[in-house]
Amino acid sequence: MNFANRAHVICSWARFRFVVLACFLVATGCFRHERPADVTIINGNEPESLDPHIVTGVSELRLVKALFDGLIKLEPTNAAPVPALAARWDVSSDGRTYTFHLRTNAVWSTGEPITTDDVMYSWFRALSPATAGDYAGQLFYIKGAEDWYNGKLTNRNDVGIHALDLHTLQVQLNSPLAFFLELCSFPTLAIVPKQAIEQHGDRWLHVRPLSTSGAFTLEAWRVNDKVRLRRNPLYYDAAKTASEIIDVLPVGSPNTALNLYETGVADIVWDKDLVPTELMDVLAKRPDFHSFTYLGTYFYRFNVTKAPFNDPRVRRAFALATDKHRIITKLTRGAEIPATNFVPAGVANYSGAGGLNFDPEAARKLLADAGFPGGKGFPRTTYTFFSASGGAKLHGKVGVELQQMWRNILGVEIELRQIERKVFYSSQSKLDYDISTSSWIGDYNDANTFLDLFTSTSGNNRTGWKSARYDQLIRDANLQTDLKQRAAIFQEAESILIAEETPIVPLYFYAGFNYYDANKIGGIWPNILDEHPMQFIYKRNAGSRVEGRGLGRETLSANAK
Repeated sequence: MNFANRAHVICSWARFRFVVLACFLVATGCFRHERPADVTIINGNEPESLDPHIVTGVSELRLVKALFDGLIKLEPTNAAPVPALAARWDVSSDGRTYTFHLRTNAVWSTGEPITTDDVMYSWFRALSPATAGDYAGQLFYIKGAEDWYNGKLTNRNDVGIHALDLHTLQVQLNSPLAFFLELCSFPTLAIVPKQAIEQHGDRWLHVRPLSTSGAFTLEAWRVNDKVRLRRNPLYYDAAKTASEIIDVLPVGSPNTALNLYETGVADIVWDKDLVPTELMDVLAKRPDFHSFTYLGTYFYRFNVTKAPFNDPRVRRAFALATDKHRIITKLTRGAEIPATNFVPAGVANYSGAGGLNFDPEAARKLLADAGFPGGKGFPRTTYTFFSASGGAKLHGKVGVELQQMWRNILGVEIELRQIERKVFYSSQSKLDYDISTSSWIGDYNDANTFLDLFTSTSGNNRTGWKSARYDQLIRDANLQTDLKQRAAIFQEAESILIAEETPIVPLYFYAGFNYYDANKIGGIWPNILDEHPMQFIYKRNAGSRVEGRGLGRETLSANAK
């Protein structure tokens, strides 16, 4: 059967299954009578949380960016930093002090003014160990913030975050930082409602109406059904919010996602993982399937606190026994590129350091040198991956390929361990694994967003690996103002990470991929961070709020200046 016929048969069967499912839902009363959304987006897995200070997954981050603004946000056409709750800012001549001037017309969705008191509360909350946010280290570039986090400072005034008045915030950095404005756009530094959190504690997200600082309010969050976002009429930039209601569906199955899109239930599907692998070669040729350069790396990590992976020779042996081309050719079938380094191509002012290539003989020798010739005596080991809701199976398939490679080349037996996504990330954080699947999507366009993950104090390290030399190199790189010297220092650090110590092994670089009909959906532009603010997304029709106002690329670009 040729590809076109195969696609037709599979999609027809998918439509049939959807109709059956829809009839079942209607019969059981699961469909509610409510206004249809202007735009419906399939966003991957069910959100673990909508608290911007603790979320780490891409699907959650997209939602919290719609609900909570920071001082800065990213412009949708090129992901460059532009004003958000801060209308403007000044930078000192030495690049160490930023003075932000908040908008005087910025208010919460419940009507109260947003002031520097809210910013101070939010940033210190994100920085508090009690919040347990994996991204707290993003604030360590601020003077005294790391010492405050570690309890070495007890006077909050010694931390370089100061409210000069209700609308002026001054931030002092340890050193000039090329990507500080991008950090200010990230949800860890988003502004959250102090009053609701202090009154309701961990249940603050259940309060209705929920005070939000972003372009949307949270109308409903129904687990395993949808998150419904409604335009925030009090948002300072509400006139440019293109849709009144956006529904975001948690769907983890590629077949179900394609199904809902083909039948018109969904308008947009984010992410390559929601494209059926067996149809990739067919679907990639369609005009409504969009591929683009994207800063993302798929890799696996070791728990270096457990023998035998506390030995770098063992970790390098596994890396050398990994055939990355085989994984791409056999499994992903997209535009992915084998990863010889961790930092993807396309990152500004940087080219990656060389890593370890596929070399079975060298792998066997290293394992023998570590005391396991031919795999003899190697302890039982697990490779852990998470199961997506609905059954996306790529992580498991990658695990099977690695299992076979390591058996054939190293003579070791690996047990595959599939666990639920929330448990998976908890297990990683607790170092309750041997080897585990991993991925990282750049938070901003700089090598640091990849390399600082594995510093000793990073909440996203999750390997148990600590290297004082590596930590110092990352610090030195970020103190360096000469871009070429900075890149050289980062390359030295990356070489330690992937070629010498090897607590992680990069497999491939992602190709960005999503699908929507550009003749029907507007407000989406490809960019290297895959940043698509929901504020600007709309359905093209005669009644569109956007079409009537003529909002387009020119307007957005002008707004970014």
